[in-house]
Amino acid sequence: MRQQLARVLGGVAVLALVAGGAAACKSDDATPGAGSKVCDLKLGFFGALTGDAAGLGIHMRNGVKLALEQYNKENADCKVALEEYDSQGDPAKAPALATKAAGDTKVIGLVGPAFSGETEASLDTFKGANLPIITPSATRPSLSDKDWGVFHRGVGNDLAQGPAAGRYIKDVLKAEKVYVVDDQSAYGTGLATEVVKVLGTVAGQDKVQVKQVDFAATVAKIKASGATVLFFGGYYTEAGLLLKQAKAAGWTGTMVAGDGVNDANFIKVAGDKAAEGTVLTCPCAPATSAKGSFVADYKALINAEPGTYADVSYDIAKIFLEGIKAGKTNRADMLAFIDGYNGTGAATGVTYKFEKNGELDPTQVLVWAFEVKGGAVVPKVEIPKG
Repeated sequence: MRQQLARVLGGVAVLALVAGGAAACKSDDATPGAGSKVCDLKLGFFGALTGDAAGLGIHMRNGVKLALEQYNKENADCKVALEEYDSQGDPAKAPALATKAAGDTKVIGLVGPAFSGETEASLDTFKGANLPIITPSATRPSLSDKDWGVFHRGVGNDLAQGPAAGRYIKDVLKAEKVYVVDDQSAYGTGLATEVVKVLGTVAGQDKVQVKQVDFAATVAKIKASGATVLFFGGYYTEAGLLLKQAKAAGWTGTMVAGDGVNDANFIKVAGDKAAEGTVLTCPCAPATSAKGSFVADYKALINAEPGTYADVSYDIAKIFLEGIKAGKTNRADMLAFIDGYNGTGAATGVTYKFEKNGELDPTQVLVWAFEVKGGAVVPKVEIPKG
């Protein structure tokens, strides 16, 4: 936790005061008309920055960094700091991090948590602290089943993504035999369940584990089933290893997976040859085709192309920053601001308006199919609504 900033103007020390449990911005009364402000607010990012799922989390964190960089340049007298909570994508680590975020009253809001399992493990803590959160990527539908009050989701959930992936398998790939595997995570199981609902009868199903490295038994089942398509519900490390081992064993079909696999690191794990042709869905548009100056600004700051959910995270961070600019300097006021928000994201073009229990307005939900081609994940087509 950083120390409160003290600035001496005209010999008078002005301290940032905490009001209602949150830090505040205020005009310097010692120099009327000067417009100086003393600020001590933080915006948190909660997600994997190290570990097997870090590729996804880093893109999101970088989107937040860009939004803060731009805001602080325009508001040099009232800057907002970034506080990072590296969950490693592990639900077991989430409660302690959530407690840390909740206890830091300078944290006005969170972009995240990034994954469904860690969100599920943290919501009670966030609710108890009245800490507003907007996740850019946690898509398990049940996260909004309860009226948490603080929960908001900036993308469509798996009730949109799962059926879209199922329709793509049926209508575009026209697969007659599909094998379905999930990693037993809150996200992976939920997504696979929705896909199976659309497909109806499948060639077989199996479950693996997060951090599993040997998939020989599952590969044997996939091959024996005669499936030409493998749907995987989970994250990119396990998906990459499973596909690499399946291809090495002679399976010649196509893997389809969700947004948890939609990252360039999947190709590194699977290898270019094995990954080629894999179809990856996402309840998001391609970040590399984002609107306005986002892509150029991101590349200038990060020196890389924006990855999955970088643009969504940027837009979400800007919602919080708009609230701060409007004087919402405690959690209760920020929460009310978000609940009533209705604005268009500068990067995604999505109209962010949160409906029942924090879900994004369904009219704004979209799902895209991406494809691994030539060693890169490239946009393919928006999947029509069912």
